[in-house]
Formats: sequence, C-alpha cells, structure tokens
Amino acid sequence: MHSRLVEMGAEVNENLLHERKKNCLEEEESVGKRVWEESKKMWVVAGPAIFTRFSTFGIVVVSQSFIGHIGSTELAAYALVMTVLVRFANGLLIGMASALETLCGQAYGARKYDMLGVYLQRSWIVLFTTSILLLPVYIFTTPLLEALGQDKTIARVAGTISLWSIGIMFSVSVSFTCQMFLQSQSKNKIIVYLAAASISLHVFLSWLLTVQLKFGLNGALTSTLFAYWIPNLGQLVFIMTKCPDTWKGFSFLAFKDLWSVVKLSLSSGAMLCLEIWYNTVLILLTGNMENAEVSIDALAICLNINGWEMMIALGFFAAAGVRVANELGRGSSKAAKFSILITVLTSFVIGLVLFLVFLFLRERLAYIFTTDSEVAKAVADLSPLLSFSILLNSVQPVLSGVSVGAGWQSIVAYVNIASYYLIGIPVGLLLNNLLHLDVKGIWIGMMFGTFVQTIMLITITLKTDWDKQVELARNRVNKWTLVENEESNTIPSISS
Repeated sequence: MHSRLVEMGAEVNENLLHERKKNCLEEEESVGKRVWEESKKMWVVAGPAIFTRFSTFGIVVVSQSFIGHIGSTELAAYALVMTVLVRFANGLLIGMASALETLCGQAYGARKYDMLGVYLQRSWIVLFTTSILLLPVYIFTTPLLEALGQDKTIARVAGTISLWSIGIMFSVSVSFTCQMFLQSQSKNKIIVYLAAASISLHVFLSWLLTVQLKFGLNGALTSTLFAYWIPNLGQLVFIMTKCPDTWKGFSFLAFKDLWSVVKLSLSSGAMLCLEIWYNTVLILLTGNMENAEVSIDALAICLNINGWEMMIALGFFAAAGVRVANELGRGSSKAAKFSILITVLTSFVIGLVLFLVFLFLRERLAYIFTTDSEVAKAVADLSPLLSFSILLNSVQPVLSGVSVGAGWQSIVAYVNIASYYLIGIPVGLLLNNLLHLDVKGIWIGMMFGTFVQTIMLITITLKTDWDKQVELARNRVNKWTLVENEESNTIPSISS
C-alpha cells in the first residue's frame, strides 16, 4: 500500500512538473509571439519613416554638393539659410505637425475614422497660417543678416536663396501632415515610393540644370523645389482616392474648434524647436573659439554623421508616437506600455551597435569627408563624444515620440527648456571657461543636458498612470466627435 502511494505521488509530481513546463513553454511562446507581433507593427511605421527622413536629409546634401561646385559664396549662403533660417522654420512646422500624430493616432485606434480627415484639414489651416506669419523673415533675410554682421555678399545671395526657400517652407506644411495622417493608419508604402522617386529625380535634375544646362544656383534650387513638392502631390492624390474611410472630402468642420489644435500644435512646435536649435547653439559657440576653423570643420563632420544617425532615431520617434496613440485610442494601456518597451529596446540595440562602430573607427571617419590631417585628428578626439551622443539619441527621441502619442507635448517643452538651456548649455560654457576644454567642454555639457532630459522622460514614462491616459485619450476623441456630430447636422461637406 505504501509503495503504491509513493508511486501515485511520484506520478502526480511528474504530471505537475510536465504541466508546469508546458505552461512555461506556452507563456514563453506567448511572450515571443507578442514581441514578434509588436515588432512588425513598429517596423511598419519605423522602416518607411527612416527611409523617408534619409531621403529628405539627402535632398539637402545633394543640393549642397551641386551648389558647392557653383561657388564658395553660394555654398556659404546656402549653408547659412539651411542651417539657421530653414532649420528654425521647419523645426517649428514639423513640431506643430506632430500634433496631428496625437489626434489621428488616437482617433484611428478608437475607430473614429471620419475624424482623421477633419484633423488633417485643421492642421493644414494652422500650419499654413503659421507659414504666412513667417514670410517676413524670408523676405527680409538680406537686411537681417547684414544687421547681424554677416558679409554683405553672402547676405545678398542668402536673400535670393531664402526667397526660393518659401516654397520649401510651404511644402513642409503639406508633407509632414500627410505623412502623419498616413502613418497613423500604417499606410506607409506610398510614402517610401514617393521618397525614392523624389531623391532619384533630384539627383538627375540637379545634374541636368547645373552641370549640363549651366543654370547655376537657380537650377539647383529649382530641382530642390521639385524634390520637395513631387511627393506632396503624390500623397495628396493617394489620400483623396485611396483612403475612403478616413478622407470624406473637404469640410467646413475643419474651421471648428481650431483653438484646441492651435494649443497642441504650439506645444508640439516648441518641444521640437527647442531640440533642433540645441545643436545649432553648439555650432555658434564653437565659432568664437581659438583655431575655430579646424574646430568647426571637425564638429561639422561629427554633426553630419550624427545627423544621418538621427534619421534612424526619428523613424523610431514616429513609430513610438503612432503605436502609443493607436493603443491609447483603442483603450489598451497594457499594449501601449508594451509598445514603448519594444520600441525603446529596438532603438537602443541599434544605437549600441553604432556606438561601438563609431567608437573604434575614430579618425578613419574623417577621411571620408576631408584630407586634412589636422581636422582628422580633431575628429578622432571628438569620436568618443560622437559615439555617446549616438547612444543617447537611440533612447531620447523614442521617449519624445511617446510623449507625442500620449499628447504630453507641453510637458516635454518645459523639460527641454530645463535640461537643455538651464543645465546643458551653462554646464558646457562652465567646462569651456574653467577647464579650457573648448568644443569638447561645450559638447560634454550639452550631452549632460540630453542625459538629464532622457532621465526625466524615463521617470515621467514609468510614473505615468496609463489607465488614466486611456481615459484622457477617450475623452479627447469623444469630445471632438460630439462636437463634429452636432455640427455635421447643419454644416455640409464639400466632396473631394
């Protein structure tokens, strides 16, 4: 009897152990499946977004290459306009357009498809109005630059380039709003196709107009305008013909409740502009140092590499914003948190690989851009800082994307002011003035500001009550749906 009980007990234990192993395997398979499914959803947004940003950044680089062969004055004027004027305006407009990512993403997750087209039109109204307000800066560029002490010849050429850049400014209002409208629905293939066609055509037209037909600066800028506007026309046609659920035609509802969109857009614009101008401050401060020419050349090479890497980070910025907004709109706080985890880890792994690559390449990087051994040596000296910047950039933009998806733009704007301008820049100046570290001191200080910002965003993300965020997203969607339903009884739509 006793032996029988022992056998039964052993059999029960074996069954329990087998069941436990089976449950563990099922749980592992379930987690693995969730990771795979979320990764697919993330890359559907991140992949096209990365490619499109590479293409957009490439347009500027291609234009710069052809203008550089026209003359040094034209190149200096183009760099000045693109680095200061266009960078500021685009940063503001792109930031304001990111408000659409919050609205469309949450509405699409909540299956309120009719609202997406109305949000898109509201964003167009806000961004086009902002562009009109920015026009005086473009029109009076020459006297403004002369007042700031720039060379008169460069300022005069910059004034011509800035007039051409008005078309670029208005194109951004269309481009990024359409992209965010399509990204929120994971309809990204068309964006990739148009971006590829745009950069390819730009290379050909730049060669044709500047090298073959000798149209000079006007030829290069004509090609640049085509490169920016061709994708816009394609996206508009696609939206109006291939998005029947989310585009119902032009509607007077777009003019209703604009103030809510304006407030969110201004917060978004301030958030992104503060980040974009951070690196510009680094360049301006470097120009006041001893041996500034070598320092600026070395820093320009490092920031150029960093700029290309940032296109990857901004792709994950877009993915985080869309995925978080979709899941909050759908009402799933757990899925929103899981999407944040997967996006952050994926971006960090890629950043870690690039960190190691650039840490060990050092001065060999510089010879891709220059033959000057002194500049190459300066680049090698800055390579560790470049590598750590890349590592930080693999996390920080993703967390900023999370804030866009959840609608925290105003909070992050304050975080950026505190971490960048009250901590990063003062620490950099202190290291430069006290320890005489020159550009390294300023860069270390600014990296410290980015590190502080990253820690603050991690803290905010971890301490957030995501169930409450779901409720806030639902209230936002329901509030504007009710407004639109009430207005739609009296206001007709204009079919596209």
